[in-house]
Amino acid sequence: MAGTADLSSDHYCEGAAVLQLGGGFFRPESRPSRDLGVLLAALLARGELGLSQPLAVLDLMAGCGIRALRYGLEAGAAAVWANDADADRLPVLQRNLAPLAVAGSALEISAQTAQKLLARCLLEERRFGLLDLDAFGCPTALVPAALEALQFEGVLYLASTDGRSPTGHDRAAAVRSLGAAARAHPASWELALRLQIAVVARAAWAMGRGIRPLFSFSEGRTFRTAIQLQRRADPRQERQLGLLAHCHSCGEQLEQSLLQLRQWPACACAPDAPPLAISGPLWLGPLQHTPTLAAMQRERERLPSGSIGRSSERLLARLLADPGMPARCWPSAELGRRLGGGPPSTQALLAALEAEGYTALRSGVMDGLFRCNAPWPRVLELAAALNR
Repeated sequence: MAGTADLSSDHYCEGAAVLQLGGGFFRPESRPSRDLGVLLAALLARGELGLSQPLAVLDLMAGCGIRALRYGLEAGAAAVWANDADADRLPVLQRNLAPLAVAGSALEISAQTAQKLLARCLLEERRFGLLDLDAFGCPTALVPAALEALQFEGVLYLASTDGRSPTGHDRAAAVRSLGAAARAHPASWELALRLQIAVVARAAWAMGRGIRPLFSFSEGRTFRTAIQLQRRADPRQERQLGLLAHCHSCGEQLEQSLLQLRQWPACACAPDAPPLAISGPLWLGPLQHTPTLAAMQRERERLPSGSIGRSSERLLARLLADPGMPARCWPSAELGRRLGGGPPSTQALLAALEAEGYTALRSGVMDGLFRCNAPWPRVLELAAALNR
């Protein structure tokens, strides 16, 4: 069923969960993130993603407990630990999560700051197959400790509501919080996701581990990534960390791996072209892991009708159709602005680029954008020919 709320009783229904929202922050519009979390947790619980132990979930910032409740009831998590730093939320959490004990999930509820709880997990050597970190603001400071609390092949499901710094609207804050430059870019949501993944990658590599982004998406307000912790990094994974440059004069985009960093070529669009706007270090690799998303889509069919909302199904299909590579991504509207007369059909342009051997895809992260590895002047030439 769709998420529904009885405002007179403060009850809310979503999937198999029926609960009280209480007085804290809650967004029904975030259901797609919860639905995808349930599908991911169900795969982990069955060992399909390589997890060797029964699934234990840590919901670090649980709020009313809806994510923790659904992980137990719908995904079959063997153990669920729900934590919220606000002690006033404990009665609501205890009431809402009581069904988990009946369902057979081992349940813990606590009211600690995320920092203290993660430090406790480190001291007690407790690790989890899924750690849900649904943060307010930027969660960078918590990432190293969160990775320490993951089992090998476990997943960090990370959210950030810091939209200004990673999209280039607060450059000083991006340097402080992300250790990176973030400049205005036409694919701003994707830029924010790539910067977020890079933070996790650097923390994992410092531990001698690797990462695999499973899925990444945003609605422009919250930036969410699910990242699997590998026992060791894939060969040459470090090549995926690099810089992305954008010419605001002509629209060209260039990328370079940090391992092969050299002087940027001057943009050939004009003798007096402005300097390139360079962002990074950021993740240049795939944003989505197609086998995992395909397994999640199959898992959706196993769950009872109504467990996964229609908007979540559409999101899953979009992400499955776009692995997120190459990293160079443009709005179709930019073609119309530069050519005049409106943009050509996106599907026709993608077909023309593919016919010349280029990779060309619609963006699954932002509507109205496409990605390709063709030189930008060639993209403009093909678009102009299609308009004629």
